[in-house]
Amino acid sequence: MTTPPPALLIAGHGTRDEAGAEAFRDFVRELGRRHPELPVAGGFIELSPPPLGDAVTELVERGVRRFAAVPLMLVSAGHAKGDIPAALAREKERHPGISYTYGRPLGPHPSLLGVLERRLDEALGGGARTPGDRADVTVLLVGRGSTDPDANAEVHKAARLLWEGRGYAGVETAFVSLAAPDVPSGLDRCARLGAKRIVVLPYFLFTGILPDRVRQQTEGWAAAHPEVEVRSADVIGPEPELLDLVMERYAEAVEGDLRMNCDSCVYRIALPGFEDKVGLPQQPHFHPDDDGHDHGHGHGQHHHGGHTHSHAH
Repeated sequence: MTTPPPALLIAGHGTRDEAGAEAFRDFVRELGRRHPELPVAGGFIELSPPPLGDAVTELVERGVRRFAAVPLMLVSAGHAKGDIPAALAREKERHPGISYTYGRPLGPHPSLLGVLERRLDEALGGGARTPGDRADVTVLLVGRGSTDPDANAEVHKAARLLWEGRGYAGVETAFVSLAAPDVPSGLDRCARLGAKRIVVLPYFLFTGILPDRVRQQTEGWAAAHPEVEVRSADVIGPEPELLDLVMERYAEAVEGDLRMNCDSCVYRIALPGFEDKVGLPQQPHFHPDDDGHDHGHGHGQHHHGGHTHSHAH
């Protein structure tokens, strides 16, 4: 008898924006439709129902004993490094007999960079398809922002990769929360560098409160600087490339081919100003819709390229 493949568990961040939460839930349902041979479920770490624990329970009730968890997140920040691994460890205690592997976040994958390029072209009216058409276009890539310097550095990496070979005048970086520079400061920098046409590109998967804030701040800055042409691009959205990339991350997790970055993990390496985070135990993130069990037990682990390290060294 052939052993069934592990189920797929999608872990989302969560948002107070119902449209954004429903976009995630639709995405999970679409993955299930595309892969009927595979049990698929998804849940959130915070803010939105269903909580991740409910998604695990759903899989267990469907007879699942093995699953691979993929964080539906662009960067390896605190949720991907700590909250999700801790939540999964808790679920293993809640459901004795289950086993799981943990995949890596999506990152600046070439297919997603292609979607970002498409969003920029759409914002420019479809008339900037070649490097020559883009020579006077400066892009401001806006990430969520994190207290984790490694996560913020990943947004800068995405900006550099987006710039390479595409002909934009430049790709600058800003953040909408928790990290500097903020959106107005990022736009100020673009203007000081001589930008006359700027496209603000939100580095987000789905709509939500923070992408809306990016657009609002962009419009406010543009109104105060009429001499600069400023446009707003859309979020990545549930594109086929995103669906395919999640399955690629699933396959990596199942096959054990994981290459998560440990070199600048704030929980392992003493980075300037963040020394107090080294070795911190990771606790499951409290989710208000999760009505079961203790929220405070279990130390998180995450898996990197054939080895596992615990944040509680």
